[in-house]
Amino acid sequence: MTEATPILQSTLTCPECGHRQTETMPTDSCQFFYECKACGKVFRPRPGDCCVFCSYGTVPCPPIQLGRGCC
Repeated sequence: MTEATPILQSTLTCPECGHRQTETMPTDSCQFFYECKACGKVFRPRPGDCCVFCSYGTVPCPPIQLGRGCC
């Protein structure tokens, strides 16, 4: 049985200035911090989310996509 292939590109939207940036998500770790390329704001996941991609991205992180839960 083959496992689904997760989508690795997600577009993050800065909660401070609204800037959107497409990034490649790591497959072997969670990303807890992200610095906006436009305003420099460093942001973290919302309470209850495992990473910035799950909070601010267009696609959740690979472990969540695969139904494994996150880090």
